[in-house]
Amino acid sequence: MNRLSAFLLVILFTCLACNSKVNDQHGTIYTTTTPIEGPPAWAKEVIWYQIFVERFRNGDPANDPKPADITGTYPGHVPAGWKITPWTQEWYQEDDYFSELEGKKDFLGNDISNFNQKLGLRRYGGDLQGVFDQLDYLQELGITAIYFNPLNDAPSLHKYDARHWRHIDRNFGPDPVKDVATMAGETPDDPATWQRTEADKMFVRLIDELHARNIRVILDYSWNHTGHTSWAWQDVLKNQQASAYADWYWVKRFDDPATPENEFEYQGWLGVFDLPEIKETKAMDHHHKVEPFEGDVASDAAKQHIFNVTRRWLDPNGDGDPTDGVDGFRLDVAAEMPLGFWRDYRKFVRGINPEAYLIGEVWWEQFPDKLLNPAPYLDGDIFDAVMNYRWYRAARHFFAKAPNEVPVSEFVDSLKSFRGNLRQGNNYAMMNVAATHDSPRVLTSLFNKNKYKYNASPAPDRDYKIHKPDDDTYQTLYLLLAHQFTYVGAPHIWAGDEMGMWGSDDPENRKPLIWPDYTFMPEKTHPYGKGRPIDEVKFDQQLFDVYKKLISIRKGNQVLASGDLNYLLADDQKNVLAYSRFNDEGEVLAVFNAGRERQTIKLTAQTDKEFQEVFTGLQVSQQAKDVIIEVPARTAAILVGR
Repeated sequence: MNRLSAFLLVILFTCLACNSKVNDQHGTIYTTTTPIEGPPAWAKEVIWYQIFVERFRNGDPANDPKPADITGTYPGHVPAGWKITPWTQEWYQEDDYFSELEGKKDFLGNDISNFNQKLGLRRYGGDLQGVFDQLDYLQELGITAIYFNPLNDAPSLHKYDARHWRHIDRNFGPDPVKDVATMAGETPDDPATWQRTEADKMFVRLIDELHARNIRVILDYSWNHTGHTSWAWQDVLKNQQASAYADWYWVKRFDDPATPENEFEYQGWLGVFDLPEIKETKAMDHHHKVEPFEGDVASDAAKQHIFNVTRRWLDPNGDGDPTDGVDGFRLDVAAEMPLGFWRDYRKFVRGINPEAYLIGEVWWEQFPDKLLNPAPYLDGDIFDAVMNYRWYRAARHFFAKAPNEVPVSEFVDSLKSFRGNLRQGNNYAMMNVAATHDSPRVLTSLFNKNKYKYNASPAPDRDYKIHKPDDDTYQTLYLLLAHQFTYVGAPHIWAGDEMGMWGSDDPENRKPLIWPDYTFMPEKTHPYGKGRPIDEVKFDQQLFDVYKKLISIRKGNQVLASGDLNYLLADDQKNVLAYSRFNDEGEVLAVFNAGRERQTIKLTAQTDKEFQEVFTGLQVSQQAKDVIIEVPARTAAILVGR
């Protein structure tokens, strides 16, 4: 960046912080409504829905991946008999081509022997057309914001191993062959040569359609690393220290052409071979502990490329009006990149769209016991929110008694401590996640009483329960969901949880979605030969209706998005929790009987409104501000003041 550009940015950001009108480089004038240090107002209002496109729905079989499209993905060998897996096949049934992997080694040199290793090759053909086909479903459910897992062009099923950050994956659009040719005709580090692929065009149309339905859109990116098939990394492999991109990555040692050995050595994210890591100005070892650190991306060219890709999706047509672009970004492994980079990133993003939302994956300090305190990232200069795993771990601990029982008062203390050192606006903008692509599905998480995310699959723990959860688990889920949809922060749904899907940690949490118009094979196989029940796999209409009702309650009572919170009851003996969400416009009382006996609960409301229970239909009696309700065991109640 030259001095003139830096000077203009200073002026621009000063204006943004003052909520003034800004005239951008194209002459478009827009009025900012959010100070640069504050989360956008819409962030606390939304109902998040997370979509992993490859497993969402196959809307266009004509664009299904071919072996060439996935070459380079784990385990590094694509069998001759490889083909797309039928959507309705039993998850634990081995694909025919799996037998061709016997005796093979992955690209780390390990024998390919277990089921999870082989699953790295499985594809179901989910695509953007599948999302288009289910927009009415999302609208019926009540979704108002979508968080897309990475869409960038990549060989893997998860797309964190980018070949091209700047393009939507070739197999997510209508014409993969044409898209490959389009990409080949560009100069990857020169935005002036970039074209829109057919997949890019389709995604822009999808943004338009979602915005027309009042649904926000954010994209997932990991600027921490690329894939090993990335155009820049391939140039480094070919040209070694002579590559123009040699300083983009953490290369420890280049090959010496004078010797027969290949001495080339580099750093992959947490040692992962196929994710070469972008170099920072400060070296940090994140294997044993993650902590905030100052610094920046080492290469100015790499940083500028990241910014160019970011601009591409914030303002796709480059006219200075960001309304045709995404509404923000979810930033992967955000705590493993330097704070200085993120400060510059925020300024850049908000300079294009003053209403953009930035959320970081700020998760583990030391696995499996210590979660990071997100405060350094939520001081107005980096992110608007983080994925609120701290909330979920505490809520699971209390409602599911996992890994052990904790009193109500301890749960309340945890919730208070999480919010206590953060600014109010950031607390309200949090994405309150109960499950994601990186954790067990919520039903399975509640069903198993292990420590949060620790040994949370049958691979490390053969006794981990992978079958359909029992009725008691569903009761626990209803308690948890009632809390999630009445608590401070925006509720998040991992696509499929509302359908009744179950599954352990990655990769079982990434099964293809169980749409009601499909007939699925039953689950009867255990990947390690243990006995298990035979489970019917089908869309759970009853659970869908519970989610739909809670979304309607949340959206119909604005106080749940922006109201204050006051704890009214934390009874350790009876295992009862109650709190009020209130403001000048209204009040909602949330009551949770987490115990095994029916309880008569008396609460004193903040207001003198007349209350009605809207979640389970329980009867309420009231005298002035005193509200009395009888709540069955293991049941939640939501009382709305009218």
